[in-house]
Amino acid sequence: MDPLADKILVVAALVCLVQLGDVPAWMVIVILAREFTVTGLRTAAAAQGIVIAAGTTGKIKTILQMIAIPALLLQNWPFYYIGFPFAQIMLWASLIMTVISGVESVVKNKDTFSM
Repeated sequence: MDPLADKILVVAALVCLVQLGDVPAWMVIVILAREFTVTGLRTAAAAQGIVIAAGTTGKIKTILQMIAIPALLLQNWPFYYIGFPFAQIMLWASLIMTVISGVESVVKNKDTFSM
């Protein structure tokens, strides 16, 4: 349940940031698509008695999201004062890792869908 709670909190924060205009909606759609895909993959695997553990890229994605979201909520503070777009860089890095980890998860476990 803890990973599910993490996902709900991340998605809720991102949706709020979309409403505030700090995150483009398409980015949240990409993140949600990855989460639904990987969760569906894990559910299908679990029905076959297979456990799909979190990979390194997925863990990096989560770390980057956990850095990006507070940075965005804090309006890029304290980097705002020196003109460094830290929050946006972390958001883009987390999006890139979201795509990489999602593709990696599907490719590594594609046999789960064919059974």
